[in-house]
Amino acid sequence: MFDPKKLLNDFLNTQVPGTQGSVREKAGQVGQLAKDNPLATGAIAAVLLGTGTGRSITGSALKLGGIAAVAGLAYTAYKNYQDGKSPGEAGGETELLPPPAETGFDPATAPQGENEFALALIRAMIAAARADGHVDDAEREQIAGKLAVSGLEQDAVTFINAELANPVDIDSIIAAAQTDAQKVELYTASRLTISPATRAERGYLDMLAGRLGLPDALVDHVEATIAGSTA
Repeated sequence: MFDPKKLLNDFLNTQVPGTQGSVREKAGQVGQLAKDNPLATGAIAAVLLGTGTGRSITGSALKLGGIAAVAGLAYTAYKNYQDGKSPGEAGGETELLPPPAETGFDPATAPQGENEFALALIRAMIAAARADGHVDDAEREQIAGKLAVSGLEQDAVTFINAELANPVDIDSIIAAAQTDAQKVELYTASRLTISPATRAERGYLDMLAGRLGLPDALVDHVEATIAGSTA
């Protein structure tokens, strides 16, 4: 079985596994992205960490890495919301720290186990990447080609391909968040995967927030926190 935390870290890293360059820089070496197919591009990019938002995560958020980065972003947004601040009040990039150990945002406190929740976050990210349509057989072949040279272990590749082939199970994704903190983290991970440039993507994120029971003001804080941690 692959390491879910390592795979999640890969999802939030700007480097193509096994290379010294970014996804964008190495695109020509690992196969041409589907320039005329935004869905295929988004799905491949999400798999290989190169989404519009994910690719541009910078500074302290990137230093935290993986599940700690998601937890740190979610905790910062939640704390600012609880403190009654206005979204974006801090302005610019702020130092992002791991969530305090005594909070439900600490990955080590996940009731289902840190690895299992990391897996849930990955499933949520893949679902978000598919938000604007259907991944057909041709698109999955393109993704499989990218994965084949990505440096990911075979178990991880098999898992990702299966997630892409199966229908999105939104009920299972929602149920994976067992605490209020995890609900914020799950939404944060999904939002990191896509920049909602289409109605379908925006609609998916709105639906996800509604199903998770997140207040609009808290969602606004997530948006602002991510904006302050990307370039």
